Amino acid sequence: MLLDTSAWVEFFIGSEKGKRVKELLEKNSSYTSIVSLAELTNWSLKEGRGPKKFVETVRELSSVMNLDDDISILAGKLNYERKKENKKWGMLDSFVLATGILYDLGILTSDKDFKDVPLVEIL
Repeated sequence: MLLDTSAWVEFFIGSEKGKRVKELLEKNSSYTSIVSLAELTNWSLKEGRGPKKFVETVRELSSVMNLDDDISILAGKLNYERKKENKKWGMLDSFVLATGILYDLGILTSDKDFKDVPLVEIL
């Protein structure tokens, strides 16, 4: 399972949705796109907290997936197509989606922008 940034945020705040994330982390191999580290850093700073502990936890509990040419090219194509339907769709979401597609991983998120994607589980 590939965890989107929003799933990690739910985990870190200890919400009901975060409990589901915790269960999955305990039972399954989990992965995180490296772009989520940037989003988590941004989130933690907005919350007035340093990112180091959050990033360390993500690295301890999941395998961080780096970007490569294939992911980047597919992300660009996905972003182009998805923006036609949803103006709020972001490039970082495209990187997460491309990673899930290329590595045949389900994606766990609380981001409703993914609602029409078959391989996604919305928290």
